[in-house]
Amino acid sequence: MWKHFNLANICTKKSTINEVQVIEEAQCTEEKEESDLYSAVSLDTTVDDYHIENITAFFEVTEVHTHLPKYSEDCHNLINIQDARFFKTKPSRGKGYTAGASCITSILMNGIEAKVNLDSGAFRTCVGKEYLQAILPEWKNRLLPIEDVQFSSSSNNMYPLGILDTNIVFSHPSGSIRMKKEIVVIDNCTSQHIILGNDYLYIYGIDIINHKDRYFTIGENKRKKFAFSNMPKQTSLVSSAPKSQQ
Repeated sequence: MWKHFNLANICTKKSTINEVQVIEEAQCTEEKEESDLYSAVSLDTTVDDYHIENITAFFEVTEVHTHLPKYSEDCHNLINIQDARFFKTKPSRGKGYTAGASCITSILMNGIEAKVNLDSGAFRTCVGKEYLQAILPEWKNRLLPIEDVQFSSSSNNMYPLGILDTNIVFSHPSGSIRMKKEIVVIDNCTSQHIILGNDYLYIYGIDIINHKDRYFTIGENKRKKFAFSNMPKQTSLVSSAPKSQQ
């Protein structure tokens, strides 16, 4: 009976084992390379995302900056000049001064209706003693002393008598607004309304909107619009001051 003997110098089983080991090592190498590649891609993605967030934040800051008020440092080096658009009919030539509108509205002071002029050109809030006498006869008993300061309007001197500490109310159908004010009482002012100056316009954030429909807002609520009264236009708000101080 013949027996089959393997006469080869190299064992086929050993070769097969070696091939399996080589294949396993190759697979491990590929998996390691893929893992390293994934780590690198993940790291790069994180860095890119970080840069994108920085760029987005930069654009957000830049966008906010572009909406801030701007002024020209060099008035003689102007670029991109555009013609302003008319929202109302342009007056005829020589009649431009007739296009102005009143900024007078109604308020309540001590339960009595009064008129107030939102005057952004006035530095302080004030009222003439004659008009104050008509709406608040006891004003002299409530008058607070005032420092030795000078008041003027249109190059005319104005003589303060004291300060009236009071509350005024702007009425609105959706909710009225009360404000506490210190009003300077002027001896020689003949305006038939209270002049609400830039001091309280700024403190309470009162914005006058000169658009197709004129109105004003108070504070952060820009949806609550207050209307102006239909008052005749006035060319002079303050009377001439006397030559000598009273």
